[in-house]
Amino acid sequence: MRPETPSKINRRQALAGATLTFGALWGSLSAPGAAAAQGVLAWTPKALTSDQARVLDVVAELIVPATDTPGAREAGVPAFVDRAIATFCAPADAGALKAGLSRIDADARAAHGAGFTTLTTARQMALLAVYEAETRAPSAPAAVGRGDTETGLSNRTAAAPKGPPFFALLKELVTVGYFTSQLGATRAVRYDPVPGDYRGCVPLKQIGRAWAT
Repeated sequence: MRPETPSKINRRQALAGATLTFGALWGSLSAPGAAAAQGVLAWTPKALTSDQARVLDVVAELIVPATDTPGAREAGVPAFVDRAIATFCAPADAGALKAGLSRIDADARAAHGAGFTTLTTARQMALLAVYEAETRAPSAPAAVGRGDTETGLSNRTAAAPKGPPFFALLKELVTVGYFTSQLGATRAVRYDPVPGDYRGCVPLKQIGRAWAT
């Protein structure tokens, strides 16, 4: 993935076998359908404001768009992310995600005079490209101290004062939410509740898609 390009996740290559334990979060959610129209939510936010939730709804669909398989919205991923923020995320991460969603809308208004959800897809993707680039920005070297290298640079890297960029956290939740959803696990990847013989290494082209675990 190039830094200047936001990630439309390739579902054939992404984390199909996510091992994070988000089952309880999915179990407490109803099965929402696709939103009736842009800006109209098919779910009720628990942690986010209505404005943040609408931004999340659009961003999640941009990260995992509907193609020949369901997108994030149809799979109920935005509601899953909201639920994770409310019940699972560490307070610092939850705060970063909420602030990030507000920032997306504020940046859209500053750049284009309109909220993020009303922009064209091209403008939405251009804004997301900025946040994607932030996730890949190199860490600045820490100030040199006693016992460090003679080059004048420390062997240590400076700790990021604000934690991971919010967009990296958001993409992780969207990805995990999608591949642990019923639609993501059965239609974007293959799923067999009673697997057959074990083959340790199979070329992807022979099976077409990765298997959910």
